Amino acid sequence: MNQPLKRIVIVGGGSAGWLTAGIIAAEHATNQGSGVEITLVESADVAPIGVGEGTWPSMRGTLQKMGISETEFLLECDASFKQGSKFTNWRTNTNEHYYHPFTLPNGFNEINLSSYWQPFSDKISFADAVSEQSHLGAHGLAPKQITTPEYSFVANYGYHLDAGKFGQFLQKHCTVKLGVKHVIDHVTKINSSATGDIASITTKKQGDIFGDLFIDCTGTSSLLLAQHYKIPFISKKHILFNDSAMAVHVPYENSDSPIASFTSSTAQTAGWVWDIGLPTRRGVGYTYSSAHISHDLAEQELRNYLVPSMGKDAANSIMIRRIPLNPGHREKFWHKNCVAIGLAAGFIEPLEASALALVELSAKMISEQLPANRQTMDIIAKRFNDKFLHRWENVVDFLKLHYVLSQRTDSAYWLDNKNKESIPKSLQELISLWRYQPPYHYDATHTEEMFPPASFQYILYGMNFVTEPLAHKKRVSYADKADKLFNDNIKKTQKLLSILPTNREIINKIKKYGLPKI
Repeated sequence: MNQPLKRIVIVGGGSAGWLTAGIIAAEHATNQGSGVEITLVESADVAPIGVGEGTWPSMRGTLQKMGISETEFLLECDASFKQGSKFTNWRTNTNEHYYHPFTLPNGFNEINLSSYWQPFSDKISFADAVSEQSHLGAHGLAPKQITTPEYSFVANYGYHLDAGKFGQFLQKHCTVKLGVKHVIDHVTKINSSATGDIASITTKKQGDIFGDLFIDCTGTSSLLLAQHYKIPFISKKHILFNDSAMAVHVPYENSDSPIASFTSSTAQTAGWVWDIGLPTRRGVGYTYSSAHISHDLAEQELRNYLVPSMGKDAANSIMIRRIPLNPGHREKFWHKNCVAIGLAAGFIEPLEASALALVELSAKMISEQLPANRQTMDIIAKRFNDKFLHRWENVVDFLKLHYVLSQRTDSAYWLDNKNKESIPKSLQELISLWRYQPPYHYDATHTEEMFPPASFQYILYGMNFVTEPLAHKKRVSYADKADKLFNDNIKKTQKLLSILPTNREIINKIKKYGLPKI
């Protein structure tokens, strides 16, 4: 029980496995012959799903901590800059749109601008009034200049990337630079010790691999946590209905076609279409509820979406891949000496791209709270389970909010999403509260919330939600400050629109010159 934890075995590769390996290895100096030995075992017979092409700004810090060159990452992973999400036809089906940018509203830590914006909501959108970033997205501009150092920014950003190339890139970096041992073999058996811990895994060719901590990154099969330990799955399909997806790679019309700055989410009859701009192609897909639309009709809706950008013949002939989804998560994520990360822990749906962020946060907590020995592991495991159960609940509430606020009545899907029985009580309470006071700091009940109050503001007021705050004696005294912040945003926006390149322009320059090192 008091022996130091020395061996971590990660079962499964892909983005989840290799991100986890890299985050832990960067913290624990495995390439110096000391610290923790990390072994990643993956089967050559199991291909990664290859979706999950959007990240949050947290990925910048993750890659930097792993010692990765941003220039190298951008070029090898066919990556571009993401500044948030754009939602089209979510309020109604009349081609309306709004933005959820990665930048906080101006002065957010000092003043809540939403109350001061509300009287002018018919003249300017919330995101446009409080942030420059939605303006940058509308013009397809990059969040930095070619002279801006790696990982630094003018406007906050994450990435769009090729998931397959990303996994391969991380594998190379982790094995060559961080000392992670890579075993390509098929796991045939999981062996328990007398205490019920996992003692080792048996592989087809290399025999038994022993470890002190086992990390399950085996995707939806959840080989360790679900199949071995039988940890129950908590379905969220009664709240978030989407249980299917179709994905396709779409070529650009020509080599200098614009690269979108935001993930585009366009609502459909029974779900929504994502559209992600990479330098060499677009990643497009439709996530939908099979209870509300047949697979054949969903496929036709996706092809119809593609027609304007690629023509009817190409849209009707392009190969489309179908992916089953099972919205939900495990009852707990760390059991005995096994912890699940990525799809092995759960998946809700692609909206707002929380999947890779959850991987980052999971690996980060394991790395920073790595148990000194088996005796302390159960304490860390309880912390981990409490923290991530809250995070999954936060994700569910936030994603459901997008659907609940819709005014669409054109299909059973949108009407069913507004049914009170499908709305978590926690979200019902928040919506009731927000009718009289806007989301702000007290709504963040935990550190490192998945979606902070600012994100809820962008969705609420992007969807035309109305908050009618009670009379406030101090509100008048802040009016001048609010006006100054609104005007400052106008000036900053005008300046950035004049100096920032387009996404295509900066990617071309990065290929030629690279970004400056910090």
